[in-house]
Amino acid sequence: MFKKYISKLESIIALLQSILTEKQFIFLASVLVGISSAFAVIVLKSFAHWVFKFATYINGILKLSFINSILPIIGILLTAFVINRLLNGKIEKGTSQILYTIAKKASIIPRKQMYAQIVTSSLTVGLGGSAGLESPIVVTGAAFGSNFAQNYKLSYKDRTLLIGCGVAAGISAAFNAPISGVLFAIEVLLVDVSIGAFIPIMISAATGAIVSAIALDEDILLSFREQEIFNFYNVPFYILLGIVAGFMAVYYSRNFQRIEHYFAKMKGGIYRKALIGSSLLAILIFIFPTLFGEGYESIKILSEDPTRLMENTLFESFKDNRWVLLFFVGGTMMMKVFASGLTIGSGGNGGNFAPALFLGSYLGFFFSKLINFTGLTNLPVSNFTMVGMAGILSGLFHAPLTGIFLIAEITGGYSLMIPLMIVSSISFAISKRFEKYSLDVKVLAKKGHVFTSNKDSNILTTLDIESLVQTDYLTIQSDDSLDKLVDLISHSNQSVFAVINKDNELEGVVHFNDIREIIFNRYRVKYTVIKDIMKQPPAIIYAFDSMEVVMNKFEKCKRTHLPVIKNGKYYGYISKSIALEAYRTKLRAMTIE
Repeated sequence: MFKKYISKLESIIALLQSILTEKQFIFLASVLVGISSAFAVIVLKSFAHWVFKFATYINGILKLSFINSILPIIGILLTAFVINRLLNGKIEKGTSQILYTIAKKASIIPRKQMYAQIVTSSLTVGLGGSAGLESPIVVTGAAFGSNFAQNYKLSYKDRTLLIGCGVAAGISAAFNAPISGVLFAIEVLLVDVSIGAFIPIMISAATGAIVSAIALDEDILLSFREQEIFNFYNVPFYILLGIVAGFMAVYYSRNFQRIEHYFAKMKGGIYRKALIGSSLLAILIFIFPTLFGEGYESIKILSEDPTRLMENTLFESFKDNRWVLLFFVGGTMMMKVFASGLTIGSGGNGGNFAPALFLGSYLGFFFSKLINFTGLTNLPVSNFTMVGMAGILSGLFHAPLTGIFLIAEITGGYSLMIPLMIVSSISFAISKRFEKYSLDVKVLAKKGHVFTSNKDSNILTTLDIESLVQTDYLTIQSDDSLDKLVDLISHSNQSVFAVINKDNELEGVVHFNDIREIIFNRYRVKYTVIKDIMKQPPAIIYAFDSMEVVMNKFEKCKRTHLPVIKNGKYYGYISKSIALEAYRTKLRAMTIE
């Protein structure tokens, strides 16, 4: 029955495609993709929220966080089971796969990603894994956009645009923050977007926010309404918070990568890794119960009544001691990266968006409370708690605009805009200084698929060097006479010749311009040997070089052709003009209009 309704809906959409103009159909598609992404958010958020409520209820009976420790073990093991049995033992995690798909796979995302992320992340995070649902939501939204485009045979540009629509709608629905959804899609994922492409992305983001606002209770979403007026006398402390947030983002990024690397190297089956990682996570959650799940509930508690964080914990008897509470928050803050790393590294599925907000709120609270305890001043703790979230988000994802506007939207106003800009920009600058790539992009960087905010670098990364090599260039050997080279010149259009030995190893090169005066002297042509006139190439390109390296070599040596070496042997030549033409072609293809 369900398939029958889906088939009818697809028929109606196909009919509309034949009636509407191309742009009108994209607008319709952005609405449909936005609705689909919003429903994915509703399922994930509702499940995670009610499991948290269930665990809290049981905790109230047991008076200790036993259930909090058991549920994540079950969730991660179930996730490992689903991945192993239903998803062929593999699932792509994180938003980095979207970047790679856009650049290398023509924006074609497998159909299974429309449900794989929902199932696995709901098991992991819904049952208490210390990670976020935003990354699975983003991937799911991107999958909806890509598969919708594939189903109706849209172009590469339109597929990429609808991926951006799905991403924007997902973030927008998750936080009821449409501006942040648009900014995240553009700032973090899409390589290049023209002004005209903003409209479908904004439509999709607005659609996701509307559906989410209608279907989700406000207490499920992360939102704040209590904040104090900005006092410009606190600017030095916001600057200091930005510095601390930048270093904290670096701390999180590096330690998270270490944990993932450790589990990637760990020997044993998928279930062994899942059991070890989830067991260690269970110990952390038993000591610091606020590490359970996404952490949004504890962020709200932190801003409303922080003493409640210590209820039903090992430290409950000290909850009225302000210093014990402060160090409990600080310990939780420092342990968050290990909890998230264990959750995702051991086989669970989730992202680092929610952990970034969790860490930022705890950092802002800890920082402002510590300053207040010293008696230097009286900082507004709620403001610093909120602004800290933007600082960590900006530093970790290298997305300052997303951090600024997300917190502005979820706080219901823009009165904190100045401190948000101060903290986010400083945190981003410090993090960028010590970490060249954002947390998600570092995954691509390790594989040699680097994506940055530099559009030229991104496009060059997508070019395949071997497809540009001309392997049919005529060659000559060092003991040949110049007479033979003149004959080759007269029967070809080449201006440069590689000199190789019998083992096909490059010994030098001969440029036509360098021998122009000699070839008209018949005596010298007859008795000159190639090794006497050949020169070492000003630069050599290796098959493993990136295109950015190749273009830098062209720029430095000021040559139009350079030889290519593959596995120690001469392979062919790359022409600068051909490389530039490939760049221009890719640029036209990747520019979303």
